[in-house]
Amino acid sequence: MKNGTRLAAVDLGSNSFRLEIGQLDHGQIHRTEYLKETVRQGNGLDADRNLTPEALQRGWDCLARFGERLSGFKSSTVCAVATQTIREARNRDVFITRAQELLGFPIDVISGTEEARLIYQGVAHLLPQSDERRLVIDIGGRSTELILGQHLNAQTTASYRVGSVAWSMRYFPNGELSASAFKAAEVAAKAILDETCALYSRNQWDVAYGSSGTMGAVAEILSASGWPAETVTRDGLEWLLEKLVKAKHADNVNLLGLKEDRRAVIGGGVSILRAVFDLLKIDHLYHAQGALRHGVLYELIESNDDAGDIRSNSINRLARNFEVDAKQAACVADTASFFFTQLRSKQEVNDDSFNLLLRKLRWAAQLHEIGTRISHSEYHKHGAYIVDNADVSGFDLSELHRLSQLILGHRGKLRKLDAALSDTAFVQQLLCLRLAVILCHARTECEATGLKLEQSRSKPQRFKLFIPTNWEQLYPQSAHLLREEMIAWSKTNWELIVQTTSS
Repeated sequence: MKNGTRLAAVDLGSNSFRLEIGQLDHGQIHRTEYLKETVRQGNGLDADRNLTPEALQRGWDCLARFGERLSGFKSSTVCAVATQTIREARNRDVFITRAQELLGFPIDVISGTEEARLIYQGVAHLLPQSDERRLVIDIGGRSTELILGQHLNAQTTASYRVGSVAWSMRYFPNGELSASAFKAAEVAAKAILDETCALYSRNQWDVAYGSSGTMGAVAEILSASGWPAETVTRDGLEWLLEKLVKAKHADNVNLLGLKEDRRAVIGGGVSILRAVFDLLKIDHLYHAQGALRHGVLYELIESNDDAGDIRSNSINRLARNFEVDAKQAACVADTASFFFTQLRSKQEVNDDSFNLLLRKLRWAAQLHEIGTRISHSEYHKHGAYIVDNADVSGFDLSELHRLSQLILGHRGKLRKLDAALSDTAFVQQLLCLRLAVILCHARTECEATGLKLEQSRSKPQRFKLFIPTNWEQLYPQSAHLLREEMIAWSKTNWELIVQTTSS
């Protein structure tokens, strides 16, 4: 990516939506603009875990404004991520569909562990280089992320469903603050975070950092009252607790540094922070400037570099863990790529969107046999389940689902994928993957020379595979499987024709 490129990250958090715009300068990103709006979607989930109409509208209105600011940005320079509230919402598809239209860019719903990894990336990139072992804590609106890492590498990541918005609603209703409420909130937080004692024990880290909302708010309040700048201590938290309990209600809290958008959630945030201090035996927690949105920005820099792409590394690791036959996977990936490239014009092949689709096709090919470690019977179903439910660094939930659907559909009937078959790019990927699996079925070197796959211009839902005149005699089993493949596609709205042509 060239110096001077403008990059943008959108963070759809449970309490606030944020837009960070920066300019790339020799590997570093310098902020040029920052927008933040308190949308409080975290308290907009009803009893059935659906976002209320009001919460939906607050989010859409904000993203419409962000979308106007992002007008003119290329798709490769913008990344938007949604976190815990959207992960939880049962009607998230309703929100995301409209939100993407208003923003003008795709929105990735990321897993909790992926959120934790990106938070660490954001924190680490904005800290001085050091050999210190770091503990990073991010208390968000509906989740808390904890990460152990060193340098730029996150080594242990976890996300817990405890956050400032959720805890404030549950233990400090209507803004009421009392000693008993704080005690109940801390006990409840510890019950959820208790396993962190082993995973993040004091001997595994040298310095602890707090990132984003709650940490920033508490650090700012303490600093404004004379406590050490950018630092939260046990004594400072005890002092703050006394002030909050004495106020009795959030509306009565009169503290320098307390911003109005934090007033309603300060009780929940402080109670969780105190629980983390106790469990992990923290004495000093330093405020880190980096956050999720910064990690997203730095991820954008690497997004077009396959060799250093965290996603490729994650796929390789997953394949190794499930002992996938690497030689067979490579054969299928190469053959699928061969066909997929034939379907696109020379101009399209040089396009970034094509390269991304091709990489995703190769990832699906690399993992298409991952389910054989569980059972050889219907291994494609096992493989799809693994990918759909795995925590895979670098991927959002929709990307993983698309890979799982390619793996599910690489063999067998196609009716199970009816909903996905309305997407032309997905159909192209799926057809190329299925053809590759057929031609590589003997687990020997695949001979695809002379084969040509085309998509009809006059009838876009028709594909033609041209084979040389003598090919069927040379590969009778593959020819038989291709005839079966034509039948499979004939039961959908798509058509595959295998046609002999002169060599």
